[in-house]
Amino acid sequence: MIGTRIDHIGIAVKNLDEALKVYTEVLGLKVQAMETQEDQKVKTAIIQVGESKIELLESTSPDGVIAGFIAKRGEGLHHVALGVDNIEEALRQVKEKNIPLIDEKPRQGVQNTRIGFIHPKGTKILLELVEK
Repeated sequence: MIGTRIDHIGIAVKNLDEALKVYTEVLGLKVQAMETQEDQKVKTAIIQVGESKIELLESTSPDGVIAGFIAKRGEGLHHVALGVDNIEEALRQVKEKNIPLIDEKPRQGVQNTRIGFIHPKGTKILLELVEK
């Protein structure tokens, strides 16, 4: 088995501060961390919900991936992230099954994680693999 748990659900938003109000003020959840990934042109807020997390994603640039996603599909579910024990091995196994990858090698994710994305052509949604 490649994924060991649902690590988080990624949600694309136009305005992180406005979106956070719903999660914190209405739902009473707490922000665990906020981080900007310059190379991915995204600002994130991590909200712990039990053993999983919600990751709100706001583009920091009009040409960022999240900005493009919102322009095409609107705000909402962007990806589901599965926790893995070994990201290199997980990506290798997916590639061996002829499922298209966005990342053949891991890259840096938020909260000192290593990540890799599986293309939605093979899974019907964007899947992220996350190694803590």
